[in-house]
Amino acid sequence: MKIEVSFAKSLHENAESYYALAKKYRKKLAGLEKGEKELERKIGKASEEKTPAKKVVVKRERGWFEKFHWFFTSEGFLVISGRDAKGNELVVKKYMEKHDLYFHADIHGAPHTVVKTAGKSPGDASKREAAVFAAIFSRAWASHLPAVDVYSVRPEQVSKRVPTGESIGTGAFMIYGEREWYRKTPLDFSVGLKKEGGSYVVFSGPSSAVSANAVFSLKVVFGQGSKGEVSKKIASRFRAFAGKEAQVSVDDIVSVLPSGGLEVQG
Repeated sequence: MKIEVSFAKSLHENAESYYALAKKYRKKLAGLEKGEKELERKIGKASEEKTPAKKVVVKRERGWFEKFHWFFTSEGFLVISGRDAKGNELVVKKYMEKHDLYFHADIHGAPHTVVKTAGKSPGDASKREAAVFAAIFSRAWASHLPAVDVYSVRPEQVSKRVPTGESIGTGAFMIYGEREWYRKTPLDFSVGLKKEGGSYVVFSGPSSAVSANAVFSLKVVFGQGSKGEVSKKIASRFRAFAGKEAQVSVDDIVSVLPSGGLEVQG
């Protein structure tokens, strides 16, 4: 250990100088020790406070049929209906199979509607519900018609074949042979909420089918409200029922509503 001594100072003055330095550094050391203890206290407190884990939201995988209008009948049969000309073309040419059933409202501006049977035989309840669905998404809703005639045929009766010299556009098909009629089919419509795993799904259709498959449903009737306005009301009612779990968007609800004025009943 080396000690520097100033010959310009007396021995006593040199000692006083080192004593003053020692006193100064003792104060700094005390401050550092205090700061160290405070830092340790804060670190300990932070480690004791558990940060709430963020809730992981698993995005629901959508079914292939959800690009169309769709619902499941009260007997469990899937029914799909085209949203536009391209969708109508797909419903018939890609997704309709030989054992399925085809429905169409007898009014200009109606979608092609198909009951997917998986080789089974739908009962009268499913057929009536499919007819109602075909009516709801036809122009009958925008025209506020309380009922419209709907017919059903087998897939082989639906064709792109037209008389010589004529043509047929995208989404349009010719129907050949006898038809099974569902006269004065009512536009009885509801929107429902059903639980799938850890999330809720919005769907719509005939009231009887929606009631059979939903945990909560609302009847929708003719009105003056727009899709956006009515969808907000429906979303609010769904949240009131299911709370924060009902993470359904207004856009999801808009997508399952028919075109034309609407209102939530009740």
